[in-house]
Amino acid sequence: MPAQSLKRCFREPIPEIHEAARYLDAAISAHLAGRHALTRELLAAADDPAVWAWTDSVWGAQSPYVQIRPLASQPTTPKTTARMPTAQQKRELLARDGYRCRYCSLPVIRAEVRRKMHTLYPDVVPWGKRNDLQHAGFQCLWAQYDHVVPHAHGGSNELDNLVLSCAACNYGKTHYTLEQLGLADPRDFAPLITSWDGLERLFNSTARA
Repeated sequence: MPAQSLKRCFREPIPEIHEAARYLDAAISAHLAGRHALTRELLAAADDPAVWAWTDSVWGAQSPYVQIRPLASQPTTPKTTARMPTAQQKRELLARDGYRCRYCSLPVIRAEVRRKMHTLYPDVVPWGKRNDLQHAGFQCLWAQYDHVVPHAHGGSNELDNLVLSCAACNYGKTHYTLEQLGLADPRDFAPLITSWDGLERLFNSTARA
């Protein structure tokens, strides 16, 4: 397939997602400053139904944005033994990719940050068992560790086969190949490095709600 016809991601992020990221960033700053009422306001603002709808439109079972093409031939390479990258590999990926999805460039946040905020502010950071019962901002920006060549197709856990991704891109991609999805190889594009810290500064303070 010609490179110019390949997509970088399934669906371009909407402005509300970037706004949710700004709210979450400000919420962490407010929490660390001891301004807990403001923190709750900002966390609630990041739980935007429009953000949830965008995520669901990509990773949902009936997504109109994820179109699967048949493979020219079935994979013959055996699967690797390990399914997930190690903790050290995850740290290296986060540093290398700048806490950004290598497909759509959205900022991402580790699950550990979300879990802590859910513990501190359960009233405004819901995390139920169903997708529609989870905080929209944290759900959309949930950091994933994607195998570019899928594990199901023999993809390894080597760093050169792993990229950071947001939840929508990762779960939209699932076990399919880039060829099947009409996606460009994210490794052909340099990581977008910005001041976004993945909200990791939350763990550098003893602030409590």
